[in-house]
Amino acid sequence: MDIRLQHLMPLPLQDQPLAKDSDIWGKDILLSAGQQIKITARSGRGKTTLVHFLAGLRNDYTGSVYIGNKNPMNCLPEDLAQLRREELGVVFQDLRLFPELTIRENTEVKKFLPRIPISENTIEDMAAELGIDTLLDTPAGICSYGEQQRAAILRALVQPFDWLILDEPFSHLDKLNQQKAIGLITTVINQQKAGLILLDLEPDQCFMYHQQFQL
Repeated sequence: MDIRLQHLMPLPLQDQPLAKDSDIWGKDILLSAGQQIKITARSGRGKTTLVHFLAGLRNDYTGSVYIGNKNPMNCLPEDLAQLRREELGVVFQDLRLFPELTIRENTEVKKFLPRIPISENTIEDMAAELGIDTLLDTPAGICSYGEQQRAAILRALVQPFDWLILDEPFSHLDKLNQQKAIGLITTVINQQKAGLILLDLEPDQCFMYHQQFQL
């Protein structure tokens, strides 16, 4: 499933000079199925905004977003929910965990959605890979930010997806835990034959990128 951005421009940035220097804003961009993509963006250039456009959480833009043949702006609510549930895995910068729920409960939220069977062994095994298996029954709100980041990665990885979108996913991880997360993500996207979009502040070599952009 390809992603195409056709002359996409956030309304708040349309009169800003910085938008003219972007590799993405206002351009016609094709992200082919299965590709690994890096998007580097300084603060204020719309990195999280782009994530929200892709996930159909905001529609304050001109141009078009197509995920396969679906335009999130034109999707019915049930179709948009299906898109997020079955085709896009997202780790948001603000994580969007439920602080009162345990890490396990946060991960299992999707277990009660149709067509997403989640094996308890899958959760346990992936949590162990990320080094948070001993925290599965701990409320997310009392975990460190780095532990919460790994919990958000876990939640994204246990669902089926065609694209995994990561917004500054390793910002609070030390090098060892970052490498653990990269290893697990690489394994899962290869198993699912999925594409990856990583958005961050600085260039990196975390994955074998097919395309790299400056936002």
